[in-house]
Amino acid sequence: MKIVTVGLGLIGGSLCKAIKKHTDHLVGGIDIDRRTVKMALSQNAIDYEAKDVSEADVSIISLFPPTIISYIKENADLFKEGSIVIDTGGIKKKIVDEVTDILAERGVTFIGVHPMAGREFSGFEYSLDNLFDNASFIMTPTEKTPEKEQNLIEDLARSIHFKKVVKASPEEHDRIIAFTSQLAHVVSNGYIKSPTHAEQLGFSAGSFQDLTRVAKLNEDMWTPLFIMNKDPLCFEIDHIIEKLKEYRDAISDEDSTRLRELLREGRILKETTPAD
Repeated sequence: MKIVTVGLGLIGGSLCKAIKKHTDHLVGGIDIDRRTVKMALSQNAIDYEAKDVSEADVSIISLFPPTIISYIKENADLFKEGSIVIDTGGIKKKIVDEVTDILAERGVTFIGVHPMAGREFSGFEYSLDNLFDNASFIMTPTEKTPEKEQNLIEDLARSIHFKKVVKASPEEHDRIIAFTSQLAHVVSNGYIKSPTHAEQLGFSAGSFQDLTRVAKLNEDMWTPLFIMNKDPLCFEIDHIIEKLKEYRDAISDEDSTRLRELLREGRILKETTPAD
């Protein structure tokens, strides 16, 4: 099978490396950065530089969400009839709604996917052939997505060592990802802005490192992600603000009973949360 990845950043590059490591598929790559293409070729992450997606049996569009939409629309006539197009964006409903029918009219199947792995770095130079080992691979097929194409992409995900394939509607994906990923990035990025941050050297340990890890984000990618998922994300932000007010009030009022209750509730929730 011939696979072409458009966008050889952290995720796209890691997918190429994993496919090359674990399968016999022929892998082509496209990137606007010539240095990135040369690196991908030199590291055997791709077999060749593709001029476009016209020969691909599977096209992986690994760009920022708005660019995923514009790239697919601008190149819709190039995708091979009978082929499959997937994206790797962290938001699904907007992308699925915008491109599914356009591709279907040309005999091309679109499936929105989201590889649940990443690093606090971006770019091909940080890509890894084992980034997805034991990670979840989310697929967001619609009621019109053929079963055969779904199975092919699921098999591809499992072949490159994703531990779990999860299927959800685009709406369900966006609602849950607002909590599991996007809120964490907002909180971490806001937390580190405390005026006390300038004095933290020598006072910080594991808790500080854990909570601030994802504050180091790519603002060019996360800004459209947050805005494109504004309703679910704002719901989660509002909810955590209300919870923080409960903790603040209990501490301010020196209400040990209430504070202990709040802390106990959180501890139990964490202890009873199933491991992924």
